[in-house]
Amino acid sequence: MTIDETLPATADRAASPWWKDAVVYQVYPRSFLDSNGDGIGDLNGITAKLDYLQTLGIDVVWLSPHFDSPNADNGYDIRDYRAVMAELGTMADFDRMLAGMTERGIRLVIDLVVNHTSDEHRWFVESRRDRDNPYRDFYIWRDGHDGGPPNNYSSFFSGSAWEHDDATDQYYLHYFAAKQPDLNWENPTVRDEVVDLMRFWLDKGVAGFRMDVIPFISKPDGLPDLTADELAHPEVVYANGPRLHEYLQDLNRRVLAPYQAMSVGEAFGVGLDQAALFTDARRGELSMIFHFDIVRMDRDGWRQTGWTLPQLKALHTMIDGVAGEHGWTTSFLGNHDNPRTVSHFGDDSPAWRELSAKALATMLLTQRATPFVYQGDELGMTNYPFERIEQFEDVEIRGQWRTLVQTGDVPADEFLEHVRRTSRDNARTPMQWTADAQGGFTTGTPWLAVNPNHVEINAAAQVADPDSVYHHHRRLIALRREVPALVHGAFLDVDPEHPTVFAYTRTLGEDRWLVLVHVGHDVLDYRLPAGLTIVSTALDNGAGPTAAAGAQQVHLAPWQATVYRVE
Repeated sequence: MTIDETLPATADRAASPWWKDAVVYQVYPRSFLDSNGDGIGDLNGITAKLDYLQTLGIDVVWLSPHFDSPNADNGYDIRDYRAVMAELGTMADFDRMLAGMTERGIRLVIDLVVNHTSDEHRWFVESRRDRDNPYRDFYIWRDGHDGGPPNNYSSFFSGSAWEHDDATDQYYLHYFAAKQPDLNWENPTVRDEVVDLMRFWLDKGVAGFRMDVIPFISKPDGLPDLTADELAHPEVVYANGPRLHEYLQDLNRRVLAPYQAMSVGEAFGVGLDQAALFTDARRGELSMIFHFDIVRMDRDGWRQTGWTLPQLKALHTMIDGVAGEHGWTTSFLGNHDNPRTVSHFGDDSPAWRELSAKALATMLLTQRATPFVYQGDELGMTNYPFERIEQFEDVEIRGQWRTLVQTGDVPADEFLEHVRRTSRDNARTPMQWTADAQGGFTTGTPWLAVNPNHVEINAAAQVADPDSVYHHHRRLIALRREVPALVHGAFLDVDPEHPTVFAYTRTLGEDRWLVLVHVGHDVLDYRLPAGLTIVSTALDNGAGPTAAAGAQQVHLAPWQATVYRVE
């Protein structure tokens, strides 16, 4: 359905930071488009598809790590912050990509990975030479304890968070892989280096940063052992270091505020009750953070549990509430670290994939938040049909296989049954551009297998189909741009206990909108809550007929999602 031509004129948003009105599209470059046949996506591939992104209507591209890296963790182990990963291209390719975005009115946000570096970074190469090296204090070195590591900290990639270095007979700290040593932010020279590298990219024309695991930069005083309860969720301890907010305020004062840069923190380990400390504009820290409460609501480590719609709705209300009057937040249902949105929250069977993907997009793009669309979700791409451990590339999954399955603690079938649904490799399979071999992603052998359903699910087919998932995203983005209430209006869940309907209003002054998302396969006659009355239909996902003006009851088809103007 097209956008209602009676929509109000866009309000003056001059006082609002630009990133509140933006729609962000995340590009995972290794999997976007390969331009040279080596099986790995690259910067020139992104440049080749900028018209596709412009047509979709996005305002910002968030580019996952493009820096020089040995790729122990798919680019999150950086060897040189001022160089481009050779597999992705050159600095000239980056400059050309950025110029192409600028020409199309698209801003670029890049990853800032400064909790840790690669062990091949020159700082660490020097740091491990000897205990008196000037770079020794760039990292966190400690003597062992009772013949073992300094404490019981655990790595997110399994095993101890400490690695022994034979040359100097000390251990260095790594919250992630052993090839990702953590930086020592207590050292002011480290902080100065981070400021310099941020300015380097902002001076090139980058508009901001997504800050990887940024709450982990301040380490606990004294590095005491974790309790048994803390070991179950070490991220909570790691994200609550004593100088974290001091460091973030310093970055804001020296870099982010002067450049009017967008900043979004990956807030793993940060509770909802702590969010305002990061995003209250009066504190001068970050623009917004990613809350993982929704995307991880049905996760227990590598195991998938279950979720209900009332749980999801309650989390939306809480996330909106903690942003408050002076803060802001993000809206996302998927990214490079989580399974595919339609497979996770929708129904990826052939009968319901398109409608449920459109319904989830409606929910994603009508929150009081900056929405983030992960590449391929605008097509309704699905999880990959993993069957064997050899099919996984994820360092996290391989580590868990060694420590859980090969030790006999967890049966192989049980482990695979869960991780085929929860693995982040699901999101990292290559973009499906066409029905051709390898989905049009590469003329070579892809670094990770292309989903065989690319024959049915691909960009070429959807761009040509006005009723596709892609065009529903495009219409939603256009609607959000035209209706200030869908960006800045107050959010209210008007039926929080309903088991299959997410009904919420967005209100700005006298302008009120109702979003109805039916999450289920039943047919439902639904009476509008709170005495609401339909004025007009702005956008629908095509699942069934919409209500007429004056109606106070609607007929909801399975997975129907509609945006109504109401009074």
